[in-house]
Amino acid sequence: MAVVVPQGFEYTIERFGRYTKTLKPGLAFIIPIFDQVGKKQNMMERVLDVMSQEVITKDNAVVRVDGVVFFQVIDAAKASYEVNQLEVAILNLTMTNIRTVLGSMDLDESLSKRDVINSALLTVVDEATTPWGVKVTRIEIKDIAPPQDLVDAMARQMKAEREKRAAILESEGFKQSEILRAEGEKTAAILESEGRKEAAFRDAEAREREAEAEARATNMVSQAINEGSVQAVNYFVAQDYIKALTQMASSQNQKVIFMPLEAASVIGSIGGISELAKEAFEKKS
Repeated sequence: MAVVVPQGFEYTIERFGRYTKTLKPGLAFIIPIFDQVGKKQNMMERVLDVMSQEVITKDNAVVRVDGVVFFQVIDAAKASYEVNQLEVAILNLTMTNIRTVLGSMDLDESLSKRDVINSALLTVVDEATTPWGVKVTRIEIKDIAPPQDLVDAMARQMKAEREKRAAILESEGFKQSEILRAEGEKTAAILESEGRKEAAFRDAEAREREAEAEARATNMVSQAINEGSVQAVNYFVAQDYIKALTQMASSQNQKVIFMPLEAASVIGSIGGISELAKEAFEKKS
């Protein structure tokens, strides 16, 4: 008798109710009456929905969990005769191990370590289904839903944590701004002090140069007086007259200038200056 096995399937052959061989995809012949097709196994990868169930975590939180399982039959004979109702067996095995794995975790771990849960489930379930001729390729937890009161508490906790971080960041910003402002004021005070120091140094140096020049001029005049020249005295007198006149003329409230001095003395003093200059030029020549 001819038997056609479609691609993606394998048929088991039984002789008087006993498994004898497996037919691969394609055309095959069996002996009528003696042989008959036993189980028709789907060899393609399949997916099973794991129904939602309540799981108690390590910290006694109740969550609802569901997922999916991807598996493939790799040995049609074992899948046919080693287990009854293969898909039901895989589903129950997966649900049991979901409760075991999540029961060993806290709620926070179960919500944040989904990859760890998937990996642990795959290892356990695949090892348990190997004798059935099945390869479990993936197990994915689709959803972990805590009860509404826990969700509300987590939301409040998250809000409080964010407000705490915001307050800390705001305080850190204020602290940094105050530090920068104090450093700026410190730098400005230092620069201002250095500026005053430099100005005072330069003023002292200017006064020193002025005193030196004055001393040299006085020395020169004294020397001229010792040599018998009275024009030097006239020079100082004329210099004082000129300074006094300059101050009186530059006053804003003084519109009329009175001259309570002898013009002849001023002229004589100026003449003394010219005589000094003349003597100085004659000495140079």
